[in-house]
Amino acid sequence: MPETSTSSSSSTFIIGLDYGTGSARGVLIDAATGDLIARKSADYAHGTYDEVGPDGSRLPSDWALQDGDDWLHAAETILSALASAVPAGGKVAGIGVDATASTPLPTLADGTPLSRRFPSAPHAYAKLWKHHGAQPWADRIEELAPACLARTGGRTSCEWLPSKAGEIADNAPDLWAATERFIECGDWLVWQFTGHERRSICQAGYKAHWTEDDGFPDILDTIAPGLRDRLAPPLPVGTAAGTLTPEWVARTSLPNAPTVAVATIDAHAAVPAVGVSETGTLVGSLGTSSCYLLMADRMEPAPGIAGVVKDGIMPGSWGYESGQAAFGDILSWFVRTFCAGEAPAAAFERLNAEAATIAPAGTGLLTLDWHNGCRTPLVDPALSGAVIGLTLQTRPVDLYRALMEGICLGARRIVEVLEDSGLPVHRLVITSGLAEKNPLLLTILTDIMNRPVVVPDAPEATARGAAIHGAVASGCYTDFPAAVAALGRRAGRSLEPDPSAAARYETLYGLYRQEADAKGGGDMMRQLRALRQ
Repeated sequence: MPETSTSSSSSTFIIGLDYGTGSARGVLIDAATGDLIARKSADYAHGTYDEVGPDGSRLPSDWALQDGDDWLHAAETILSALASAVPAGGKVAGIGVDATASTPLPTLADGTPLSRRFPSAPHAYAKLWKHHGAQPWADRIEELAPACLARTGGRTSCEWLPSKAGEIADNAPDLWAATERFIECGDWLVWQFTGHERRSICQAGYKAHWTEDDGFPDILDTIAPGLRDRLAPPLPVGTAAGTLTPEWVARTSLPNAPTVAVATIDAHAAVPAVGVSETGTLVGSLGTSSCYLLMADRMEPAPGIAGVVKDGIMPGSWGYESGQAAFGDILSWFVRTFCAGEAPAAAFERLNAEAATIAPAGTGLLTLDWHNGCRTPLVDPALSGAVIGLTLQTRPVDLYRALMEGICLGARRIVEVLEDSGLPVHRLVITSGLAEKNPLLLTILTDIMNRPVVVPDAPEATARGAAIHGAVASGCYTDFPAAVAALGRRAGRSLEPDPSAAARYETLYGLYRQEADAKGGGDMMRQLRALRQ
């Protein structure tokens, strides 16, 4: 059964589906008031293949795969539960979908996942966003086609669709020959729900170097022969992809066939959810990784920015994406590694209470937040985390606190990159899981940023944002500003920095910049990684 939150007398609702790294979530929203009526989550049956592949073989350490059929089972579970929460006589006007990216799936021409035909072949499965096995192909793109990388500071990523296509084409040419479509998770789900292949400029622009003027660049076919023919032209966000098929209506018992919007990237969906439709407000979505979204009225090249796409977040502005490849993942790693035998929730509660007694920058430690590589500003997955200052007096809680400070120092670096590129950040809004669950982390972030931080009361923010996409696509609202004004959530709390803490962190941030700049070349880190592998 779904978790219900608020009763409603309205007869029209919208649904948002949010596909994260480990599970999917869905919300049922009152289309008139924005009230959260019900929510439901579902884990992926096979989780992530990151150690052992679907055939039982050992995977390389930098791999991460998922089974597309798990996404469909999760959708059926969630939609069925939300359907049961629709009041008698009510209807669902629209469904929006967000998902991790770049998480591309090889399929046949009709959308059938290649993994159904080749269940023992790892390359036949979706390559999750944090799959880093495609770095050699990212290097090749940078070598051969620097001109098409102007909007990403001259860099591309092994996490993005072109690099992952090249990895399949070179390492499993028979599978690439059988691949007739190569499609992002969110776009593929929309295809399954509607029966129509409808892609989004959000995934295409940020994860495949598509631009509104030139389309997909020629380098894609150089890296993976015929790749551009496997990619359909993308559509603007907020566009209707079609209506839910009769099969899906029957499978889920929804009262009608809602309009389904083209997909968006999960972190991008948080922007409308927290009531933001204006330029100059940076929205930080803090989860296993972090993503920072900024809308601006112009295009400015910024080093290490994951992409800048016209109309990519919402129509009418340039959308900038940046982030950290590991955020909450770093804290989860610490608990798994150093708190064995203790329930994770209890360990986090204990550590946060102990860490709160330590003065800002008072551990004597400095950490680099590159445990899963550096996304912004270096775009280098070969980099690794570092701890400086360990002594015989260092306690586990000191390291935990230092890790929290390290990920917040990395977040400040991103704000600095944007502003140094001529993109002012007037307001900082933080949302998603860690914003809701870890008040100490928010305090540290506010003091390190040394600026106010707004935390809206927006549970399930990314799913709510997806629902807003569904509301625009279905015509419940004429455009995003109207939908955001009605359905977004601005109310919450505003945190102010503590001047004394901010002053101490100013010194720590200077040390962070010094160490990050020195380690940015990564030669030692790459050699250590090679020894481990």
